[in-house]
Amino acid sequence: MQINVYGTAIEAAYAAADLIAERLYISPNIVLGLATGGTMESLYHHLVERHRRTGLSFRFATTFNLDEYIGLAPAHPASYRATMQRLLFDHTDIDPQRTHLPDGMSMNPDQEAVQYEAKIAEAGGIDLQLLGIGRNGHIAFNEPGTSFSSQTHVVTLDRSTQAANARFFLEGEAVPERAITMGISPILASREILLVVTGAEKRTAFSEAFLGQVNPQCPASVLQLHPNVMIYADRAAAIDVTSLNMASPNVGFDKICSRIGADNV
Repeated sequence: MQINVYGTAIEAAYAAADLIAERLYISPNIVLGLATGGTMESLYHHLVERHRRTGLSFRFATTFNLDEYIGLAPAHPASYRATMQRLLFDHTDIDPQRTHLPDGMSMNPDQEAVQYEAKIAEAGGIDLQLLGIGRNGHIAFNEPGTSFSSQTHVVTLDRSTQAANARFFLEGEAVPERAITMGISPILASREILLVVTGAEKRTAFSEAFLGQVNPQCPASVLQLHPNVMIYADRAAAIDVTSLNMASPNVGFDKICSRIGADNV
C-alpha cells in the first residue's frame, strides 16, 4: 500500500488524475472503474484539461461506474450518468458505447445488478478502480455492515449518506433512498485501486480504515487486504496516518510519501 499526502485537496486530486493519465498512455484499452462525489470533480477537470492540452485519449478505454440511484432518470442532473457526462464524458473522445453505469430505472433492480456485474466480467475485469471514501467509511455505496463478499447489489442508503449527498440536489428535493452499487467483492477483484481522500471531514473515516482492524463496520478497511492500493490524500484527511507513521515506522504501510505540491518533505 502506498500513501501519497499532498498539501491541498486539489493537489491530491490532480496527482491522482496524472496517475490515471499515465495508465491510459501505457494501456489505451484500459478498463477503468470510476467514482463520483465532490472529491472527484477536480480530478475529472484535470483529465479533461490533459485531453485538451496534450491529446490524452480515452477512445479505446472502457469505463464502469460504481453506482447509480434507483428511480432517478439518466437526464436528472443529480444522476451519476448525468454527472459523468457533465464532468468527463462530454468533454473527451471516449466512445459512449464504452461508458457503463447501472440502470437506475430498471424495472428489476436486482436483476440489473447481476447483469451489470456480468458486463464487468465480460470486459475482462477492472484494471484500475477509482474510489472515494464516505464519512462513515463506505466505499461505493457499500454501507457499514456490508459483507466483504458482497456482489453488485441493491442497497438502502444510510441516512448520513443521503444527508452528505443532499448538496447535489435542489433545495427541498428528496435524495433517493436506494441505489445499485458495485459490491465489495468485485471492487477487490480490480487489479489496481486508486483511493482519493480529501478534507478534514474524512479524517476519522480514513484513520479507522487504515489504522484500525479490518472490520465490516468500516467497509474501506477491507482495502488493507488488497495487494495494490494507491492512496492520494490531502494533509487534512491524512494527519493521523502520517503522524503515526512518523512516531512508529513499522505502521505496516509499504510507503508513505508526504508532499506539498510537487516537493517531497
